Amino acid sequence: MTPRRLVAGVLAASVLLAGCGSNIQGRPVTPSAEPAEPSFPTRRPSTSQPSHPTPTPTTSLPTPQPGGQVLPPDDSGWVFIQTKSGQTRCQLNQQEVDCEAQFAQAPVQNGIPANGVRLTADGTLEWVVGNLGDIPVHTIDYRTYSAVGWTIEATKDGTRFTNQATKHGMFVSIERVQAF
Repeated sequence: MTPRRLVAGVLAASVLLAGCGSNIQGRPVTPSAEPAEPSFPTRRPSTSQPSHPTPTPTTSLPTPQPGGQVLPPDDSGWVFIQTKSGQTRCQLNQQEVDCEAQFAQAPVQNGIPANGVRLTADGTLEWVVGNLGDIPVHTIDYRTYSAVGWTIEATKDGTRFTNQATKHGMFVSIERVQAF
């Protein structure tokens, strides 16, 4: 390779690399004032029946704890739920509960109505704008559940989360959110 071609190659590479970086200032916003759910389909477990019957296990299932049916966490310690109405989705771990819905009385955060609420185990409530994304939710019925140190009481009027250790919690519905 001649020195002239080597220099030309180095200059061309420098020009290309200089054009690869950019820093755009500003705040991302959605096209409308209402944050929307993603339009892609969410994963659902297959409902197809096996071609041959599966033998019934001889051991019995564990008895539910006083807090209700136990919802096991994933490998990262999170439990993902959706209310029976489908209007509210939540994720929870030992430290917090995060719920997403189109709340009627949500405060405005950075110019956008909040569509999320976070409650920590110590009782701190925070409104947020965000999207839980394509989480693998378990749709809960109107009854009591236990998950990662929280008791979940779901009714047609809303869902109540209570931390079993601190007794702090929140009631969540489309109409209102209240910490206790």
